[in-house]
Parts: sequence; C-alpha cells; structure tokens
Amino acid sequence: RLKLRFKSLSLVTDSGNSTSLMGHSKIRAELSPEQKEHLASGKAIVTTLHNDSHHSSIYMILALDPKILTKGLLYAEINSPYLWGIAEYDTHREMIDICVLDQADNVIFSSHPLSSSTLKKLTSEINKSSIGRFEWQYENQNYLASHWYVFLKYSFFTQKWTVVMSVSRTDALASLSNFKKLFPLVLLLSFCVVLLLSTIQIRRSLVPLKKLGEGTKRIAMKKFDSRVTINSKDEFGELAESFNEMARTLGKQFNTLTTVSEIDRAILSSLDTQEIVKKIIISAKDLFSCDFISATLIDSNAANIGRTYIGDHSTDFLKLAEVTNLTSEDVQKLAANPERLIVNVDNGLPNYLKSFARHGIKSFLVLPIFLKKKLSGMITLGFQDSSAYSDDDLIQARQLADQVAVALSNSRLIEELHQLNWGTLTALARAVDAKSPWTAGHSERVTKLALQIAQELGFPAEEIDNLHRGGLLHDIGKIGVPAKILDKKGILTTKEYRIICEHPRMGTRILEPINAYKDVLGLVLHHHERFDGTGYPDGLAGEDISLATRILSVADVFDALISDRPYRAGMKMEEVLEFVEQEKGKQFDPGVVQAFLKVIEKERKTEKTLEVINQPFASYSI
Repeated sequence: RLKLRFKSLSLVTDSGNSTSLMGHSKIRAELSPEQKEHLASGKAIVTTLHNDSHHSSIYMILALDPKILTKGLLYAEINSPYLWGIAEYDTHREMIDICVLDQADNVIFSSHPLSSSTLKKLTSEINKSSIGRFEWQYENQNYLASHWYVFLKYSFFTQKWTVVMSVSRTDALASLSNFKKLFPLVLLLSFCVVLLLSTIQIRRSLVPLKKLGEGTKRIAMKKFDSRVTINSKDEFGELAESFNEMARTLGKQFNTLTTVSEIDRAILSSLDTQEIVKKIIISAKDLFSCDFISATLIDSNAANIGRTYIGDHSTDFLKLAEVTNLTSEDVQKLAANPERLIVNVDNGLPNYLKSFARHGIKSFLVLPIFLKKKLSGMITLGFQDSSAYSDDDLIQARQLADQVAVALSNSRLIEELHQLNWGTLTALARAVDAKSPWTAGHSERVTKLALQIAQELGFPAEEIDNLHRGGLLHDIGKIGVPAKILDKKGILTTKEYRIICEHPRMGTRILEPINAYKDVLGLVLHHHERFDGTGYPDGLAGEDISLATRILSVADVFDALISDRPYRAGMKMEEVLEFVEQEKGKQFDPGVVQAFLKVIEKERKTEKTLEVINQPFASYSI
C-alpha cells in the first residue's frame, strides 16, 4: 500500500546514516532550527525539488519520534498521481485540465505537459488575475481558467501551492449551445408540468374550499348540525375538523342562549310562583344533560320549611314531591356556599337529598337562591356521572338560579303589592263603615255575598276582581254624609234624603283621581239603580246597568234588610227572601235573584247557617 503513496522511503539518523526502506531517495536537506521545531511538534514538512523537465518532485519529512529527533527522520518522495487522486481512478472531468504549481511556480502536476513559455504565460495570467478567473491561450486554443491557493504553512511548513483548472472555450460554450436548443423544450415541458400540477392542486384546494363555503352558509342559516367531510390528511382536513368542532360549539352555545332566552320570557311573563317553577324545570331539560332536576321553594312564613317540585323528563308534568325540612346546619352550609354546593353520594347526603338518591344518581349540584340574604329556595340537578358537568354547565346553572331568584323576587313583590292593595281597600271599607256603629262590617259582608253570586253566574276572574274592589268601596261616598243623618232613628227629611242620595256621586268623585279604580267607578255610582229604572242617581234600567252592579245591588239590599238599623230592627231571613222575590223584575234583575237564592240555599244546608238563620247578618258568615 505504501508503494501507491510513495516512490521512495528512507530513514536518516542524526549522525547522517541513511537506511533505505523502499526505492531510492534523492533528497538530503539540512534542516533549519524552525523546521526542526516544526517536526518536534509532531507535524510533517512537505517540500518540492525542481528537475530539468520543469516538474517538481514532492517530498515529505517526518520525525520518527517527535520528542527525540535524534532517533531519526523519515524521508519520502510522494507519488504525485496518488496525491491528486488519479492513481487508482480518474477524478478530473473530461475537457477540464488541471495544473498544480508550487511556491516557486514550478509545475508539481499537470494533466497536459507545459512548455517553459506556456508556464510563464500561465503564471503571468495568474498574477494579473485578482478574482481567481482569467482567459489564456494554449496551442492556439482559448481557455477559460480559474485558480485558487492551497495554504500549507501551518501543517507542512511550506508556502502556498496554486491549483489551476482550465477548459477550452469551445467545450465550455458547447453546453450553452446545447442548452439553447433544449431550453424551449424544457420550458414547454416545465409549463405543462406546472399547469398539470396547478390544476391538480387548484382542484384539491377548490373542492374543500367549496365544501367549507357551503358549510359556512349553513351555519349562517343557523343549521348548526351541518358538518363538512374532507378526507384528505392535509391542512384542509384539519380545517374541516376545526370547522366541525366550531359548528358543534356554536350549536351548543346558540341552543343555550335560545333556551336561556325562552326561560327569561317564561319566568318574566308569569307572576305565579308554581308556574315559574314548572317552566324552569321543563326548560332546564334542554339546557343541562342532567338525570334529575327539582326546585324547592322555602315558605316565607315558616323558616326552613319548603315545598319541593320534581319535573318529569319525558313529559311536561310537574308534581309536588314532598315537604322539605331543612336543619339549621343545612341552611348554614348553603349560606357558606351561595354560588353552588356539589354533593357526592359517596360522601354522605343531607336529609333533604336522601329521598332523591335513586336511579343511579352519583352527584347533586345544589344551587341556593337567596332573597334579601334569606334562603328562599334552591334548584337541584342530579347526575349519574359525577363528572358529567363542565365549568360552562356550572356557570349556566348559576345563571339559571339567578334568573329564578329574580322571578321569585318579582312574584313576591307583586304578591306583597297585591296584599297591600286589598289590605288598603279593606281598610277604606272599614273606615267608611266605622263612621256609624250600625254599618260596621257592611261593605265586607256585601262583598262576600256579591262574589258568591258572581261565581254562581260564572263570572270571569278579571270581573270578579273588579266586583271585589267595587263591593269594598261602594259606600265610600258616605264619608261626606254627616253621622247624625246616618244614625238618625226617625224618618229622614227631604233634604237629608237628598244628601244620602248624593253618596254614590261623592264616592265616584273620591275615586276618580285613582286610575287603577276606573273600572269600579260604575259600581260605586250605580249600586242604587233599580232594574225598572226608578233608582238613583241616573235612573238606569235593565241591561243598561252592568251585571256586576245588579249583583252588588241585591247583596247590598239583602245585608241592609237583615241587619239592625237605628230606625228599625233587622228583618228575619224568610222576610228578606220574600222581599227579594217580590222585587224580582222591579228593583232586582231576575237572573241575579235566582243565583242569589241558590247561594242562600247552599248556605242554609250547612250547620253553621242553620244556627244563625234567625240572627242579624252581622254574625252571618258566607
């Protein structure tokens, strides 16, 4: 293997003795101190020796032992073809000439022999070129050449070598000529390939884009169940998956908003507490994927006692499950968790949940409802899977509970206002009746009897309320009648009678400023009109008098006759009934009289009525 690399190899000791190891070495050089120092560092020295054929031989010197140079130096002449890689195979391309020059511009290697003149011309062009490229002539042929330097100082203690590569201009431009012929074909082929690939890629892009566009239109039409199917495993496939996930999320959110909006309308359009609870439970089925739902309303008059309602998931049926009793510890725990309380079956259940821990319920989500810092109710959701609800479900559940709180607050406020309204009306009636001891309780008794007659006639609820108000207020005009006239035991004078007859108009003037009572003004004004038209103050007759007023008229006369007055004692029940029968078609509406008699007959069948039948109506309870 050494014969491939070196032409000769010999060992020279410090004393000058030489031992030939291979071939015959021609170099014996005196080494300078710098060269010896270089060899002592473990590096080699490469040098060239010029001969008469304008070529240089390449020698390498290496210390046998760098630490002890006296042991000897190895001198070797390098086989140049092997160095340039052409000993075993040709590495330079056809039509390219290679020339290597040493530091003295002597030829170390050349693919073609160079004359002295040619070498001088070549070195002259190299020295003139500042960018490493130049043109020169050789054997009447123009060459394009490029050169670079190989720096050997550090490793081999020699100056730079110059490598020159040349190619004839004809050969170099032959490729360009061939390219000019092939370029149009290559360009046409490239265009066809690009067109084909573009068509394929555009189709691959347009089809998914069309599907995504159609899906977007369906989403815009609120068809959130639409899905886009793209089977490619590229970015369009990923985009389709993202689109479908977006559609699912939007559908869920839209359904949630729609359900919440429906719940808002449902609970805010009703003031009936039980109806509110029913709508909440039924609507919540579409909002949560729970397996159980109930609503508990705490009695405002009985602390810690409530009514629990359960909704059936398959129907709109709402049933009262049970009366719920909460302990003080239960209330304290709910107060400590006003947002929500999550109770797992495995951790023990409070008593108010134990009866619902069936059908595989694993977890309960309890949402307390507080009004004025007082527990007013709670909504309970049950799940067979303890991890079935997400953070969004918890937030929506709390929002639902807050909506119920607002609805219950409105309902209770309206109920309180309703009670205040009726309380005020009753107080006004009692204030009027209290003006005379003979009329105490008259307005309330007349109202009760009138309502019973109206119910017998099938009055609608709205007209029942107006009759209720009118009955309590029908004698409010007597506030302007002097007490001496109301309590007079003898017959009234004409003047006194006229004053009495003015109390319906006076009552109307008192109530006119109150817009809420505009529907009862007719009852107050006409309750002394007669069916035959001989009453006061307007002399109305028949159906010109409202049916409610005709009912009130019968009840008013009945109570006046059966009660004691300062000018007479109260009449017997049978006498009063006979009088009412006689006045049928005259003072009273026959139809109203018939309903009145049915009411009295029903009352007389009760034991309480039989006990008081001959007593004044002041103690008669209807």
